[in-house]
This record gives sequence, structure tokens and C-alpha cells, in this order.
Amino acid sequence: MKFQQLPQGARFEYEGQVYVKVGPLTAASESGRQRMIPRFAVLKPVEGSPIPPPPPPAKPVDRAKVLAALEAYQATCLDWLAQAELAPDQAQGLRACLSGARQRFMDDLD
Repeated sequence: MKFQQLPQGARFEYEGQVYVKVGPLTAASESGRQRMIPRFAVLKPVEGSPIPPPPPPAKPVDRAKVLAALEAYQATCLDWLAQAELAPDQAQGLRACLSGARQRFMDDLD
């Protein structure tokens, strides 16, 4: 279990010592000494201490909305490019870059 998952006041064991979570990054030992607990630390809950429920599943992304947003963004960029006073070879190069970026996005989406 990770430190971020523990509620305030939860008891846990870290590196052989029992602590109580007292802040978003800190814990207090039984002797009262405070210590920062790194995010990557793997903790062991102490018996009788509440175990937090697992986080809720992430909300699924609506693929159609993502694609519509991408198309709107692409159209805006191409409109801006058409209005810009660029040399033809510059405009063509920028259109190719936009097209390539769009294709990489689509490939990553699948």
C-alpha cells in the first residue's frame, strides 16, 4: 500500500517501525518524531488499522468526443495556417507536421 492511499490517522509499518499518518507527506513515530514518507514507499498496515477502499475506476473516455475535439483542433490549426502569410514551402511543411502529429495521436489512441 502507498502512503497517499492511507487516511489521516492510519497506523502503518515502514522500515520496521510503526507510524501514524499526520499529514499529506508526514508521519509520526510512536515516540512522536515526525518523518517524511516518500511516495514510492511500500507500507504495511498495522493490524486493527483501517484499510482504505481501492480508488474508484477511472471514468472511461468517450472516443467520439476525443476524435471530435482532435478534428476541431486540426481544423483550427489549418484555418490559421491558411490565413498566415507564409511561403508556400513553409505552409506545406507545417501542414505535413500537423498531419504527422494527428496520425501519431490516432495511432496512440488505438
